[in-house]
Amino acid sequence: MATLLDTRLRHPEKAHRADTPLLRKPEWIRVRAPGSPIYAETQMIVRENGLVTVCEEAGCPNIGECWSKKHATFMIMGDTCTRACAFCNVKTGLPEALEADEPERVADAIARMGLAHAVITSVDRDDLADGGAVHFARVIRATRVATPTTTIEVLTPDFLKKNGALEQVVQARPDVFNHNLETVPALYLKIRPGARYFHSLRLLQRVKELDPMMFTKSGIMVGLGETREQVMQVMDDMRSANIDFITIGQYLQPTRKHAAIDRFVTPDEFKAYETTAYAKGFLMVTSSPLTRSSHHAGEDFARLRAARINHAGH
Repeated sequence: MATLLDTRLRHPEKAHRADTPLLRKPEWIRVRAPGSPIYAETQMIVRENGLVTVCEEAGCPNIGECWSKKHATFMIMGDTCTRACAFCNVKTGLPEALEADEPERVADAIARMGLAHAVITSVDRDDLADGGAVHFARVIRATRVATPTTTIEVLTPDFLKKNGALEQVVQARPDVFNHNLETVPALYLKIRPGARYFHSLRLLQRVKELDPMMFTKSGIMVGLGETREQVMQVMDDMRSANIDFITIGQYLQPTRKHAAIDRFVTPDEFKAYETTAYAKGFLMVTSSPLTRSSHHAGEDFARLRAARINHAGH
């Protein structure tokens, strides 16, 4: 667990925040520590290619499981974000310049890991004129060259005030376009102050307008103080934007300087959210305490594709 000094060094922008208590995790949220030989091999590939992963930067609880299966989610455009969301463990500041060879390095790592389905995300790059959209497109295209059969999922920033940026990414034809709403609108000012709920929703709707066959995906965290009714409204908003796939997971507080956990949502409540989401028309739903955007993404993509075929047949 990070010390207060660690937090101040890594997150100087969060050092002024008052400490919030770290709640003891219930049994259903505990995970085993990483340590398998395949985990070490995955780590070596990431290091040798000089890459950043959201698995490490965001302190994902599923890293042991995923890396032991040679699954990693690549975080492009550096390890420094231009925003300071209250839930996120990625450091904030002025990022370095983009690395021109990063697309090829990512593509090489995907090939070496033998990934059938690759997930590529990034920090927010408000400092760039296009928010990093062209760099996303270059990574997608380099991966297509290196491993033509690999399906590609992108988890992008919101490209706020970056005209034409979204179109650049969609034109590169990822198989899944993911952008997380993260929480309910009422909590945006507290949890995601640099973002705008309806802009993020519109971004996902626009993807479907540009390419109706591209799968869209979005996720939220629960346990931040939202109500069940607010979660239901987010589901309805997502369906109005034709989003195919929703993920719902428990918020886990990275350090005492981050937003406090309001409560631990029970597995039964997650199951109820899943049932409701399917009833509202989502093709794919993942709802559990340890659900994260890219957790089991490959298996989920296969199920998503099958669900579309099945849905079309009715």
